[in-house]
Amino acid sequence: MGFRYTMIGAAICIFIFYFGLLASLLFSASLKGFWESLLHPSTLFSIRLSLIAATLATLLAVAIGLPSAYALSRFQFRGKQIVDTFLEIPIIMSPIALGASFLVFFNTPLGEAIQRKGIFFVFEFPGIILAQFATIAGLATRLMKASLDEISPRYEAVARSLGSSSWQAFYRVTLPLSFRGLLAAIILSWAKAAGEFGATVTLAGAMPGKTETMPIAIFTALASANIEKAIVLILILVFLGLVALYAVRFTGKIYRYD
Repeated sequence: MGFRYTMIGAAICIFIFYFGLLASLLFSASLKGFWESLLHPSTLFSIRLSLIAATLATLLAVAIGLPSAYALSRFQFRGKQIVDTFLEIPIIMSPIALGASFLVFFNTPLGEAIQRKGIFFVFEFPGIILAQFATIAGLATRLMKASLDEISPRYEAVARSLGSSSWQAFYRVTLPLSFRGLLAAIILSWAKAAGEFGATVTLAGAMPGKTETMPIAIFTALASANIEKAIVLILILVFLGLVALYAVRFTGKIYRYD
């Protein structure tokens, strides 16, 4: 077999593998049971909760990650390599271990003091946002830094030489030039937050009608042998993920052919 066909065959095998998994979901779901499970109040609650929590977590990650990404992309400062390395912590650390770390933290004097102020995270909705934020913050920062690295600092230098402040150069020059890359980073981070399970279930729990996001609802549905509901939620997560991936590819195509 030729080199070209061997490589193409390997790609097709991977496609068949994943397509087979999705096809098995569609094959196992009955049309009537699908709609009943989809329109069930608990399913709609999980969908709504996941969308809201993922959006809030992503906004928080971007609000902190964008200036962090700019600092790592443009400035040299003491400890930069250490900060940059720690962005990988959510990638190399098990999500369950990350969630367990939060549980330990909230049992320390500082953690207890935070909760005494009226901000409760353990087994509460803010815990979902915190767990998702911790999971995606490093990824969002890393992706946005990669986008900013592609923009030459000379554009900002020219803007400042023409009278713009550093803030104005960032807002009027850097952000527009890197917008599509930043948008792709936001979309990918949101998709990852929507599918986060380990840290969320450890910190926020699996409480129906309160902290049951879609991944957690899939886990509880399988535990109670509610296969139809699990299939519905899996397909929704797959759909959201595919939409996110195609949105990222679309922004990339615009960027290349402008």
